[in-house]
Amino acid sequence: MLSLFIVALLSATLLPGGSEAWLATLWCQGEPAIMLWIVATSGNSLGSLVNVALGRFAREWIGRRWFPASERGLQRAERWYKRGGEATLLLAWLPILGDPLTVMAGIVRLPWWRATVWILLSKGGRYALLLWAAERWLRPLCTG
Repeated sequence: MLSLFIVALLSATLLPGGSEAWLATLWCQGEPAIMLWIVATSGNSLGSLVNVALGRFAREWIGRRWFPASERGLQRAERWYKRGGEATLLLAWLPILGDPLTVMAGIVRLPWWRATVWILLSKGGRYALLLWAAERWLRPLCTG
């Protein structure tokens, strides 16, 4: 289970990765679905909160050669984010789009507790759907 937590956490940060395959593997091995859901949701949510924390420091890094965004780019992204509102964090589970959304939550200084609630809903919903799909369609493919 610790391995699932670590994979889920890392895959929610700006690092590439996917926790779904590991979740399915552990599920096929008979691990309890509720524990898989709790561990994966916790790890992936914590990873997204790391992105929120990074967003809180983004303005301090503008102008550094290694930082990928300009002040103008951040302002444009901030306007877009504010237009969609904090509920856009319900899309935090999406590949490619989800990470920047969580970073933007930090840039706009969304309160931690609200970011946490939206992210938990997003990530928890995704893992619940994955486990439901596993029960429905993956069971015959599991060996052992």
